[in-house]
Amino acid sequence: MIRSWRDYNFFLLGCVLVLTGFSLAMVYSATLRDPELTGYFARHIVNLLIGATAMLLFTVIDYHEFQSFSMPIYLATVAILGVVLVAGRIRSGAQSWLDLGLRTLQPSEPAKILIIVALAAYWERFDDYRGATRVQLGALLLAGLPIGMVFVQPDFGTAMVFSTIWITMAWVSGMRWWQLLCILLAAAPIAYFGWVYILEDYQRLRLLVFLDPLKYDPDLRYGAWNVIQSLNAVSSGGMTGRGWTLGLVSQGNYLPVRYTDFIFAMTAEELGFVGAAVLLIFLTVLIWQAFTVASSARDTFGKLIAAGIGAMFLCHILINVGMNMSVMPVTGIPLPFISYGGSFSLTALAAIGLLQSIALRRRRLTF
Repeated sequence: MIRSWRDYNFFLLGCVLVLTGFSLAMVYSATLRDPELTGYFARHIVNLLIGATAMLLFTVIDYHEFQSFSMPIYLATVAILGVVLVAGRIRSGAQSWLDLGLRTLQPSEPAKILIIVALAAYWERFDDYRGATRVQLGALLLAGLPIGMVFVQPDFGTAMVFSTIWITMAWVSGMRWWQLLCILLAAAPIAYFGWVYILEDYQRLRLLVFLDPLKYDPDLRYGAWNVIQSLNAVSSGGMTGRGWTLGLVSQGNYLPVRYTDFIFAMTAEELGFVGAAVLLIFLTVLIWQAFTVASSARDTFGKLIAAGIGAMFLCHILINVGMNMSVMPVTGIPLPFISYGGSFSLTALAAIGLLQSIALRRRRLTF
């Protein structure tokens, strides 16, 4: 029940609207002159409308309603990720997609929100001693299963997002520094095993190529071309950019997947340092508002959900912008509210709805 809208976070909504405006402008520009991308802009509008509906729905629903169904939510999420491993479609070397007929779905995207809710409900259940080692290990097991299932798809970038979400929520829940250190040390051999025995040679090269594109990929077959063209696009934008829809690298089809993974490089080329800086400012405000909602939440459940959502957005932004600037490995991670994509657009806007639900209910009703 909502007593009033006085606690609605209009600042957060305004930030999302500005970012959505950026998205419409840049996806339109990215798909303007490529015949293979005809219809993508129209589909992007539809995706945003579906996401806006989800945002409104999650805003109206009391977030506490999800607490009672946290275990079925978790089990359903794991089951769907299992279906992906068995019957998923392969794109860009990862078996991450389900074909639903008219549309495709990447279940690991909405799974981020579902796992956040499940973890928050778990820690809320042990609220009086959630910093205990056995409680933290239980949370690690809950998060570890979907992280492992995503990693073996293999989708290294999304696994990194899941891991960041868990670490942030664990820290907010009361994890001590020595507990986190022990877990990270224990995870090191697991990460080494995955690097050596799960990832293929070309996948390892894609992750290493950001260190030195021509050294690790002299034939430009495993992502070096993407990194080089991204840097060319960013550097050619200068202070004020070449103009919307006028980027030489972007509009010349030199910059790959410019409507998703490398949309930040396209923004920097066409809108320049000023436009890219404004975009980053609003993305920073978005993260700030997510953690502001967490700090003002009335209970542990809401606090942890908001912190998990803030961590999700932060990780996406750091990885996407980082790989566009060649300071992070190249992985298929979209830029929140900017990149084209149905699954993550739905997830991101639904997450905003959850944040608003927490903000609206931060005061207890009194009679």
